[in-house]
Amino acid sequence: MSDFLLELGKNPNARKMIKTLGLPLPMPQALERAKQPWEERPLQERVIAVGVGPNAQLQSAIADTLARAGAEPRLIGEGHDEAPYRAPGEAYGRPAQRLAEIPERFLAHGLLFDATGIASPDELKSLHDFFHPLVGRVSRSGRAVILARPHRAAARTTGGAAAAASQRALEGFVRSLAKEIGRRGATAHVVYVDEGAEGRAPALLRWLLSPRSAFVSGQPFHLSMEAAKGGGTDDEVPLTRPLEKKVCLVTGAARGIGKATAKLLAAEGAHVVCLDRPQDDGPVSQVAREIGGSVLLCDVSADDAPAQIAAALKAHGGVDVVVHNAGVTRDKTLAKMSEERWAQTLGINLSAPIRIDRALLDGGVLNDGGRIICLSSVAGIAGNMGQTNYAASKAGVIGYVEALAPELAARGITVNAIAPGFIETRLTNAIPVMIREVGRRLSNLGQGGLPQDIGETVTFLASPGAQGLTGQVVRACGGAFIGA
Repeated sequence: MSDFLLELGKNPNARKMIKTLGLPLPMPQALERAKQPWEERPLQERVIAVGVGPNAQLQSAIADTLARAGAEPRLIGEGHDEAPYRAPGEAYGRPAQRLAEIPERFLAHGLLFDATGIASPDELKSLHDFFHPLVGRVSRSGRAVILARPHRAAARTTGGAAAAASQRALEGFVRSLAKEIGRRGATAHVVYVDEGAEGRAPALLRWLLSPRSAFVSGQPFHLSMEAAKGGGTDDEVPLTRPLEKKVCLVTGAARGIGKATAKLLAAEGAHVVCLDRPQDDGPVSQVAREIGGSVLLCDVSADDAPAQIAAALKAHGGVDVVVHNAGVTRDKTLAKMSEERWAQTLGINLSAPIRIDRALLDGGVLNDGGRIICLSSVAGIAGNMGQTNYAASKAGVIGYVEALAPELAARGITVNAIAPGFIETRLTNAIPVMIREVGRRLSNLGQGGLPQDIGETVTFLASPGAQGLTGQVVRACGGAFIGA
């Protein structure tokens, strides 16, 4: 892709001007991204430095996850229970090594810290003890992940409000850490694990520590047992081709994010029904041919669209994954926005997914243990000038998934949203050049994302290993500076 600001940034005087304006300097290094379907050992030979806080509770899950994923664990600091590492290390040929001192040229792909037992502000010092000497030793496109307990649940322990405060503090720490290491293409996250949901941590850890999460940064994840039916532990979910024999619907599949998503889902074994408007018959049919999928021509905002989609999917034996990707922008300031622009944006972006899902649910077309994944936007979180209609529709998507998730939990169906940031598509290519170039920089990672990044996030949320995630919004925005 053409990158004017990156070329400009090579000039010393221009770089000085960019810094004076307070803009992030361009980062020339491309992010490391996956180049093949899911593999059994996504962390093959990658060094992961592991630390623990007081009374750490997830050491067994960490030990098993890293060994099975092919990582090279290095235990840093005090408090480790080395026993959980022995059996997995022997079974997978990845024994953990205890480092009394950090070698001079030590470099880690990942920093993984178990903070689940931290119960007071004083104990947060263990964060500093672990990360302070290691934060400068994270490789490019590296990862930092903290495991924690939900702060409201922590408040019910003997630690009370102090424990809740300490666990909630981890989110602020991670968001700031993500900004500090972002210019190396590195990311940081905190994963809050409910009591009883420990068996769902490995799948998420594998994904967060791998190149597949390249454009997701500074995020809190919440693993729960809410969508319990049909779930399983990491021992029971497939590590490769996780969507084998699954039927997936992707709306807006002709190009951009929809096209990338359809290809990634198919690569993991899914039969993908590629839906787009009748006028996009050519490009969407080409996508379907490339991946061995099916074509469904339909305007999602049409009155008969829900019934048409439900009938088509019933012919496939039902659907397991529904990806609501189709969307439009009809930008104008509110004073200049016509009723038509408003209605079209809300109709396609918000009303259509709700109507389609209701038809699939009422008609018994969405299978138990299924997935609903909606595309929101950082605009729905932070707002944008001239996008009152678009921002309202994307904020509505967030409210929708939060409300629908508990309704469908008994059937084991998860409902989540993804909020993309600046993604390199034909829509962003139409943005005026300087606004586009600056927009690319407004994230921790100092660059825009690719359609693949959203597709990778969709694919993980569609997989059996994502059963513990529901009612959540995953920001695939590179840690954008806008929004919460």
